[in-house]
Amino acid sequence: MAPPWADPPGPPVTVDRVPAQEDAERELSRQIYTEHEPGLIRRIWSWVWDRIFGVLDEAAFRTPGGWFGLLVIAVLVIALLIALRLRLGTVRNARGPGAPGALFTDRPRTAAEHRAAAERHAHAAHWTPAVQERLRAIVRSLEERALLDPRPGRTANEAAAEAARPLPGLATELRAAAATFDGVTFGGLPAAPDDYARLADLDERLAHTKPDLAATATWTAP
Repeated sequence: MAPPWADPPGPPVTVDRVPAQEDAERELSRQIYTEHEPGLIRRIWSWVWDRIFGVLDEAAFRTPGGWFGLLVIAVLVIALLIALRLRLGTVRNARGPGAPGALFTDRPRTAAEHRAAAERHAHAAHWTPAVQERLRAIVRSLEERALLDPRPGRTANEAAAEAARPLPGLATELRAAAATFDGVTFGGLPAAPDDYARLADLDERLAHTKPDLAATATWTAP
């Protein structure tokens, strides 16, 4: 019981909603409440990881064998992509300038440049490179005359077969020149001055031979 001299009790204290909310926000914004919260980057990373893990977890749930089955599928897909990449690289390189059997093995050069290189080798009695460069000069000259389509990775035999279409009168000589090139380049046969002389003579004859344009127009290289 309150003593007789105490003030009579007043009405209950009430606080307006807006000031109370502001007081609560000021209290919660104090550093003591926020100093242990993760930073922005950590929160973003957690959000991304939760989404990725959720997708993987759903995929594992729907995959026979669960997570192990999903791992096996992922390994198989990676192995397939690697095999496909290696296969495409092999096919591309097989038809490139440096492919086995290819006629041209370095940067594109003109027929005149190949012919000049062949003459330098011949003057030095280096008959193997002389023969090689002379046949390259022949084929490049046919490409420059539009009798052959420029095609990286073309072999000497392919060039001879294709050139025989517009130049049927020299088909035998073209095939013999390709055989000489392959023999000294890939067969380990020594080249001789006569080999170079035959290719130089063929080069001259080709320059003065009129092609069969009808055969060129009706035939497409494979």
